[in-house]
Amino acid sequence: MARVFIGIGSNLGDRQATLAATRQALSQLPQSTLTGWSRIYETDPVGPVPQGKYLNAAAALETALEPLVLLGHLSEIEQRSGRLPQDQRIKWGPRTLDLDVLLYGDLVISKDELVIPHPLMHERWFVLKPLADLDAGAVHPLLEMTVGDLLKYVDQDGQGAPAPLQGRSPSQKPPGESGSP
Repeated sequence: MARVFIGIGSNLGDRQATLAATRQALSQLPQSTLTGWSRIYETDPVGPVPQGKYLNAAAALETALEPLVLLGHLSEIEQRSGRLPQDQRIKWGPRTLDLDVLLYGDLVISKDELVIPHPLMHERWFVLKPLADLDAGAVHPLLEMTVGDLLKYVDQDGQGAPAPLQGRSPSQKPPGESGSP
């Protein structure tokens, strides 16, 4: 079983209902157990496309699913929520649901269809803050820094400096408290 963290975002439709349905869908994934759910944060969108605010959260799973199989299940959950197929999406555009594999144990994967750890997570407050709720001591396998330490480099409006590209903080924080939507 691998410990996996999923980033969750929604800014179209009934965002709260979408997140509640997502939590239910994640709890029903095969060969997986939903072990944590962060607080929910309302955040401004990132990117050049004008759009409404997001609700962001993170989930923790214990799973026996291989990374690409898990990605397939996450894509199905997105599509059931009304997310457009990949070829019809506007990059950085609004979405009913966005699910990203942030960390999958200590794996590092770089494929066209999947990059783990998520390539921009260390620059995004709306990813790091919910993840820190679940486990501020989780370590980014490339940067060798904890999520809690990475969060210190990014402020909520996204204007903070990105985390350094190497070097690990010696502090190991205990897992964060799990909240509910």
